[in-house]
Amino acid sequence: MVGYPESLTDPSYRGQILVLTYPLIGNYGVPSHDVIDPILKDLPAYFESNQIHIAGLVVGQASPEFSHHLAETSLGDWLRREGVPAIYGVDTRAITKRIREEGVMLGKILLPTSVVGGSGSSAGDEVSAVLSDYQDVAWVDPNATNLVAEVSCKEPRLYLPPTTDETPLLKRPDGKTVRIVAVDIGMKYNQIRCFVKRGVEVLVVPWDYDFLAETNIDGLFLSNGPGDPTTLTVTIERVQKALALQKYPIFGICLGHQVLALASGAQTEKMKYGNRGQNIPCTDMLTSRCYITSQNHGYAVKAETLPPNVKELFVNANDGSNEGIYHTDKPYFSVQFHPESNPGPRDTEVLFDIFLSTVTRCLESGVQGPVEFPGTEAAQARRQQLEQWERDLDSDNLDKTGRIVNGRRIRKVLVLGSGGLSIGQAGEFDYSGSQAIKALKEEGIYTILINPNIATIQTSKGLADKCYFLPVTADCVRKVIKHEQPDGIYCTFGGQTALNIGVKMKDEFEGLGVQVLGTPIDTIMLTEDRELFASAMAEIGEKCAKSHAANSIEEAITAANDIGYPLIIRAAYALGGLGSGFASNEEELVALCRKAFAASPQVLVERSMKGWKEIEYEVVRDSFDNCITVCNMENFDPLGIHTGDSIVVAPSQTLSDEDYQMLRTTAVNVIRHLGVVGECNIQYALNPHSREYCIIEV
Repeated sequence: MVGYPESLTDPSYRGQILVLTYPLIGNYGVPSHDVIDPILKDLPAYFESNQIHIAGLVVGQASPEFSHHLAETSLGDWLRREGVPAIYGVDTRAITKRIREEGVMLGKILLPTSVVGGSGSSAGDEVSAVLSDYQDVAWVDPNATNLVAEVSCKEPRLYLPPTTDETPLLKRPDGKTVRIVAVDIGMKYNQIRCFVKRGVEVLVVPWDYDFLAETNIDGLFLSNGPGDPTTLTVTIERVQKALALQKYPIFGICLGHQVLALASGAQTEKMKYGNRGQNIPCTDMLTSRCYITSQNHGYAVKAETLPPNVKELFVNANDGSNEGIYHTDKPYFSVQFHPESNPGPRDTEVLFDIFLSTVTRCLESGVQGPVEFPGTEAAQARRQQLEQWERDLDSDNLDKTGRIVNGRRIRKVLVLGSGGLSIGQAGEFDYSGSQAIKALKEEGIYTILINPNIATIQTSKGLADKCYFLPVTADCVRKVIKHEQPDGIYCTFGGQTALNIGVKMKDEFEGLGVQVLGTPIDTIMLTEDRELFASAMAEIGEKCAKSHAANSIEEAITAANDIGYPLIIRAAYALGGLGSGFASNEEELVALCRKAFAASPQVLVERSMKGWKEIEYEVVRDSFDNCITVCNMENFDPLGIHTGDSIVVAPSQTLSDEDYQMLRTTAVNVIRHLGVVGECNIQYALNPHSREYCIIEV
């Protein structure tokens, strides 16, 4: 979907024909190769190496037109300039299915002789009959060559951190800057960026370089790369000696992970088709947290061959393969996935911080102890709390069905439904409410629904155990709670009406004996009150448009004079843009405020970003802080055209990987800071001529 400039220049893909399964590729073009990275000085800013490493590209549909402020050329022109063959109009999902069934295999891209000249294929009678009009090329097995030697640097190169106030240097006890020696076995440029932007020096050395002779080394890093790890005998032997020396911490990624495992005494194996993609879930074995990762590998570490003092750190949640290891006594660890991303989520980039904190701790103490992974103690405390609740409730002679939440067994739940379909509570809430009811029933929880709209899916026979066709009002909800005596209530699956009921009855729920499940009411109030929401975003340094909350028309006029026209007026406690609009002068402002105050006690007077891209992310977070973005969307029309009058395309079509991941990371940070539990939507305005963005609402 995004990230093709980064993927095509990833050295790990050396010599491979890359098949992209997303149906439309090339929408945002290709940036200039001449733009230099401001941190790495003489390396390109938007690529992962200085050339395309794939042998060929196969896509379903290629877009010759592109739209992005950084784009210089189309994907097709870039491939042509680099001399890389590519083909489109292919059923890439059929190819994917065949690879999954048969495993990875050698392949060719053959072009018609009428285009490239030469003679037709002579591979055999049957093949020749089909391919007689296509060129004949020899089979090439990339694994028959030393791919690492092809992609590794040829001589050592030192990269220095930027000397700015924004990047404090990481110092040794003697005052020198910390230096990491990085063994380049196919290193992506973003791995170098991830180190130097954290204030350390990085000495990048060739794959066969004798780093054991280096005297100025505080930590050893083993990069990603292509091919079979068992062929890197020289590198493996030197890492074995480094492990025995116990002088400095070691961190490996991808091929570097496999090299560290082999040096530790484990074995690797070739996978049937490998793991390649940007949305692969991995479970942290220390905390049970799940992370979405970027991956590109065809070999894996055999977990059953790990020595007793080396444990699994991450496991692939899809196929159960090993995704990381750590030493129980020494500062050595590695991961199979790509925490540096590019392309892909940035969720695990914190591993660079963990490695560097281990380096500084070892330098300060002089002791080579194990890596300290944050969150481990908290996860252990959480597990102990859950076990304690289980013991406390084990003596309960009543029905033990349901789930334990905050020390209470939840057997019966009330869901506030979507009600009438309108702006702010349209069909998506009927869908989400229906899914919630299905999930609750799968957990064996008795489900009660309040929804007066008989035309919704969630009121269908067989979904909820009991359905009240009553208005979603405080009086009706209160009566149903007293009659049914549910253990919990959900206020987040019914749109704006249900949210408002939750806020109105916030102080009654405890007295009624019902526990609010999912997103806390305080969080709902925080997102609904525009002034509180803007303050909450400022707490984590996130960007909202300059704005002021107003409780009267007079306050709105004062705010407008401070910000300046044009403005956008938004009503609080109203989803879907109800009561909102643009004002170019005071007369339009007053008219909009009168309309907004008729439906809301507060309005937000905000800088206008008319003409910017409007982007949305759907985010889900659970009570254990696992957080994913289900999808993102891009409005066909720019900001200023209401979504209800426009077209929304999912996923986005004109965002680069850096744009996409920037907004995704922000979405995750915001949802965690607000304390949302369950699903939510975050909306952005994105400047089409830069990476400037503002959060509109959650």
